[in-house]
Amino acid sequence: MTSTHAATTTVLGDVSYQQLTGDFNGPVKSPAKGKGRAVVSEFTTTDYTLDERPFFIPIDKSGVIGALEKLNRQLIKAGRGSIISKKEPTDWIGKEVTPGQLGLINHGGSPKVLTKSGRYPGFPLRNWWGRKWRGTTGLSDTVIEFQGLTVVQVSQNQAAVISDPQNHIFVIKNSGFVAYAIEGTYDVLSIVDQTHLPTVVKDKLTGVNLGWTHEVKMHSKITGTNDKDYVVATFLNIPASNCAILQRGDDLELLGAGQSVITNPSVTLRGLYTLGENQLEMPTKDIFTRDQVPVSLTIYLKWQLTEPLKLATHGYNTPYDALRDKTQSILTQIVAHLDYSSMVKQRSIGPDNMEDGSDPSSAFLDALRTRAMDEMHEAALEYGIILKDLAVIDRQFKGEIASTMDKLTTRALQAQVEAANVDRENSNKVKQEEGALSVTRIKAQAANAQADAEAYRIITAAKAQAQRMKIEAEAQAEATRIAAEAEAKAVRIKAQADAEVVDQFAREMELRRIEVSKVQAYGSKTIFVPTETGVQMGSAMALGMAASMGANGHK
Repeated sequence: MTSTHAATTTVLGDVSYQQLTGDFNGPVKSPAKGKGRAVVSEFTTTDYTLDERPFFIPIDKSGVIGALEKLNRQLIKAGRGSIISKKEPTDWIGKEVTPGQLGLINHGGSPKVLTKSGRYPGFPLRNWWGRKWRGTTGLSDTVIEFQGLTVVQVSQNQAAVISDPQNHIFVIKNSGFVAYAIEGTYDVLSIVDQTHLPTVVKDKLTGVNLGWTHEVKMHSKITGTNDKDYVVATFLNIPASNCAILQRGDDLELLGAGQSVITNPSVTLRGLYTLGENQLEMPTKDIFTRDQVPVSLTIYLKWQLTEPLKLATHGYNTPYDALRDKTQSILTQIVAHLDYSSMVKQRSIGPDNMEDGSDPSSAFLDALRTRAMDEMHEAALEYGIILKDLAVIDRQFKGEIASTMDKLTTRALQAQVEAANVDRENSNKVKQEEGALSVTRIKAQAANAQADAEAYRIITAAKAQAQRMKIEAEAQAEATRIAAEAEAKAVRIKAQADAEVVDQFAREMELRRIEVSKVQAYGSKTIFVPTETGVQMGSAMALGMAASMGANGHK
C-alpha cells in the first residue's frame, strides 16, 4: 500500500534514491519538487525547519547580531522584554567586551546580551539593580545557551541535532539559528562531524566497508526515578558504489552515496549494501548422488548486486544469503542425476577445464555448464544480482564407499610416492655421477690452464731476459764508442796543443813532466827500455848495469 504519513522530516541531506511501494512489484516513484524546497519523497526532504516556531530566527548574511536584533524586535512586538541591553559602552572603566564577543547579563532570570564592544561601568556609575554580570562568550561559538536563549551555528561538515520545547527533533546543517524558549528549552543534543562517523559497518562475510553510522540519543525522564535514552537521529555516511535501504511499513527507499540523517522514528534502516563486485567460497550441505553417495561441495561465487530493492523485497539481508539458498537447491538437483563414478575422477571445475569434451567426467561438467550457470544466473537476476562466475573448487565424498575410496586412493598414492622416491633416488645418483664428472672435467681444464699460464710465464721471462741483455750490450758498446771518440779527440787536441809550443825550453819541460808522470805511474824501480836502435839499447843497458853495480858496492 502507499504511505499516507505527513510530510515530516525523516531523512536529511543530499541523496539519490529510488522508492518501491505497495506490493514491491509496481513502478519506481520519481522525486517530487516543492516550492522553495526539494521534497524528494515522503521519506526525504532537505528543509530542516519547516515547522514555524515562535521566537525562532535563522541566521542569515547579517550574522548572529542581526538575528539577535530580529529576535529582539519579535519579543518587543509580542509584549515581552527585550534581550539586547540598552547599556552603552565607555572606554575608561567597567566590564570589558572585546570585538567578536557577547556580554551576558542575568536580568532577574531573563537574558540580556551586550552586542557592542567596550567597557561597561558597574554600580553605582550605572544601574545594575537586579542584574548580574555573567561574563562573555564568542560570537562564533558553535553553541551558546544562556537563560533560555539558544544560539547554534554549524559549519559545512557539522550537523546539530536539536530538540525544541515540544521535544520535536530537527537537524541544522551548514547554517544556524537564534531562538528564545518562553516555555521549555531548545536542547542541543549533539554536534556531529558528518564525514567522520564513529561506527563502521562492514560486511561480515566479505569484509567490505559498507559505510559509517552514528546514533544520537536523547535523555528522557519518565518518572521521578526512571531515566532512559532514546535514539532520535541516525546519521549515515555512505561511500561511493554503496547504498542504503530505508523502510517505513511496507514502503522501501533506496538511499545513494553521501551523508544523510534519519529523524523520523517510523523510518528504520533496513541495511547497507555494496554495489561493487564480491567473491566468496561457499561450502554446501551434503548432497546425494543418484547411487546415494553423499558429497559435500565447495563453491566459488563471484557476483555484483545491481538492484538492492529486489533483494530486500525477497527478505534477504545480504546477496550471499540469496545465492546460498539458490545454489544449494540447483546443485542438489544436478548432483541427484549424476553417478558417483562421474564425479570422482575430477577434483575441480572452472573456466579452464570446461571446454574439453573428452574428459571422462564430462557428464558432471556438462551438467554444471549447461544447467548450473544458466539457472543460477537467471535466479540471481530475480534478486537484483548478476552472477559473474561459478566454480566447484573441491568435493568431499562421505559414507562407506567414500572411506573405501579413500583407502584405495591412499594405497595408490603410497605406490606413487614409492615410485617417485625410487625415481628420485636414481635421478640423484645420476646427478651425483654427472656432478663428479663435471668436477673432474673442471679440474683438468684448470690444470691445463695453469700449465699454459706457467709456460707462457717462462717464455715471457726468457724473452724479457734476452731483450735486457741485448739492450745492455748495445748500451755498453755505445758507451765504449763514445769514450773512444772522446779520448781520441782529447789526444788530438793535446797533440795540437803540443805542436803549437815552439819554445825549446817549454818542450824540454814538457818532456821532463812526461818522465815524472811515467815514474809516478810505474814506480821508481821501473826500467824504461828504448826501442829505437840497438846501440842505444846497449848503451842504456851498460849504464843501467854500472849503476846497479855501483849501488851494490856502496852497500
